[in-house]
Amino acid sequence: MEFKSVILKEDPTPKEVEDCQKCGLYKHGNRMIWGEGNPNGDIYVILDNPGAREDRDGNPFVCGTRQTLQQAIQEADIPLEQIYVTYILKRRPARAYEKLCTRRICMEHLKYQLQEHTPNLIVCLGNVALQAFCQDDEMTVKSWRQRWHEVDGYSLATSYHPLAIRRNKHLYSYFLEDWKMVFNKWNG
Repeated sequence: MEFKSVILKEDPTPKEVEDCQKCGLYKHGNRMIWGEGNPNGDIYVILDNPGAREDRDGNPFVCGTRQTLQQAIQEADIPLEQIYVTYILKRRPARAYEKLCTRRICMEHLKYQLQEHTPNLIVCLGNVALQAFCQDDEMTVKSWRQRWHEVDGYSLATSYHPLAIRRNKHLYSYFLEDWKMVFNKWNG
């Protein structure tokens, strides 16, 4: 079967936070992206920030991050309907910003999401998402992958960021291995 990526349905940003200006990313001119996929799914995927969602003409498209992620999910036999993708930062940064402070502020939104939906499993992709979620700048995907961890009452796994895999194709086998581990826990 040939792989074909899809545009996941965007989860609307709650009215009470859509005008948030606490972290300063609203000045970058990008809208707030709450998440995409099934917010009631069993598996929450956490990335650092939203990537490109529309081309220059405003037409939605599936970027490389989403293609790589969806391909591994499909190859691991996880139904896409069980996936919800969200972010540490809810706006796409367009220029330099105060990273640590901004991530700390934006984690409030992610904690709100998790309290609202309580997913069964969380998968942090990339060092930035892992470090922000665990509030530990020393953690690395390399040292944490291929094991389940309990963090703040959540079952958490981690793997490489899809962009890292697109740059270093040899990482895809590890990425797929991690998603198969997610399937086994989800399906078990």
